[in-house]
Amino acid sequence: MKDVQQGKVVAIRGSVVDVEFDRNLPQIHTVLTAHDGEIIIEVLAQRDATTVRGIALTPTQGLGRGEMVENTGAPLKVPVGPGILSRMFDVFGDAIDRLPQPEDVEWRSVHNPPPPLARRSTTSEVFQTGIKAIDILVPLERGGKAGLFGGAGVGKTVLLTEMIHNMIGHHDGVSIFCGIGERCREGEELYREMSEAGVLSKMVMIFGQMNEPPGCRFRVGHAALTMAEYFRDDEHRDVLLLIDNIFRFIQAGSEVSGLMGQMPSRLGYQPTMGTELSALEERIANTENGAITSIQAVYVPADDFTDPAAVHTFSHLSATLVLSRERASEGLFPAVDPLQSNSKMIAPNIVGERHYRVAQDVRRTLAQYAELKDIIAMLGLEQLSGQDRKVVTRARQLERFLTQPFFTTEQFTGMSGTLVPLEDALSGCERILGDEFLDYPESAFYMVGTVDDAVAKYQASTKTSVA
Repeated sequence: MKDVQQGKVVAIRGSVVDVEFDRNLPQIHTVLTAHDGEIIIEVLAQRDATTVRGIALTPTQGLGRGEMVENTGAPLKVPVGPGILSRMFDVFGDAIDRLPQPEDVEWRSVHNPPPPLARRSTTSEVFQTGIKAIDILVPLERGGKAGLFGGAGVGKTVLLTEMIHNMIGHHDGVSIFCGIGERCREGEELYREMSEAGVLSKMVMIFGQMNEPPGCRFRVGHAALTMAEYFRDDEHRDVLLLIDNIFRFIQAGSEVSGLMGQMPSRLGYQPTMGTELSALEERIANTENGAITSIQAVYVPADDFTDPAAVHTFSHLSATLVLSRERASEGLFPAVDPLQSNSKMIAPNIVGERHYRVAQDVRRTLAQYAELKDIIAMLGLEQLSGQDRKVVTRARQLERFLTQPFFTTEQFTGMSGTLVPLEDALSGCERILGDEFLDYPESAFYMVGTVDDAVAKYQASTKTSVA
């Protein structure tokens, strides 16, 4: 039988536990257990020749000074393999969906280095979502990271759900949802929605909930990435990694840092924030085997984009998607604000001259319309010049053309979902910008797939009105 090395608890401060060992000090990131495995502690620092300081990943109630702690000799591990698909886990890899623990899985450490530069793909590829507003104006990068900014009720979860649906149905990929500091209610609702939408079969969900200790919330992102890396490196599949919310990862790191007694940095954040965020974000990469494409919900404290958490997060993102409450209130879903959202992929040498030109023309038209709104509100549309009226018509048709019915909302809207190829989306925008539909009502373009669907919708309504 293996000799289990034991240490003695010498101090407990909330989630921070100091443990003394007579010999063989445990390495950093080693897991210690107490109370027959009920209390799990991760070593974060070696204090001196005999003492280590760790952060508890579980509540420490009942643990007292002088009690014995076992050294497992291994880091925190999570299960990987085909058996984890359609399941929901916590940070320890325990199933939390009331189903038996998956079998035929391999347990791997959550601490892995990012792929070396030599293994990374050097080409920039566009990750197509089938959602017009994103593919035309804010194309995502395959193996890149996109930030999703938006308040409550503007459609973040619906947009994430639709991307999962499209990814699974059309990219033969795997989706992993990582809830960092999630509310229990949100996790349960998302699981039920995914199940009803029929997209759970190629999906894994992992949660470090809001009521969990900070150490648990801090490690759940690493656990999700270990699962994603398995599908990328071992099964050579593309992975869509959804993180909600990356700010809570930084917040959990700040709590851990404070508990460990580190000197706080600017605005109270941990001095190692940049390093900790980079250790997580740099593992999200595009290699010769496959790609992990990440979409991360980002909370901006007090809407202050100079906040260190926002600044450090921005430096890792290749695309920024801003969801507008104003557009959501007008029923324009997805409520992507085209003037505030941006992507580094919008460049002629990446998306091509035609796509670049169409995207710029759409932005310009919508920006001109935004400037004319005040004049329209004060004087009315009739006071505009003929040229300006054409701009308004184009812009309002474009706004509605950039909406589309989602597969994941069919049961609520009664409209069949559509997945629009990029070519059809670009062609539709070109035809609207070319004034081909000046006589069409803007309602014909609302919640349709391609521009041909809008034409058919208009002709059908005309026949009905004549009849």
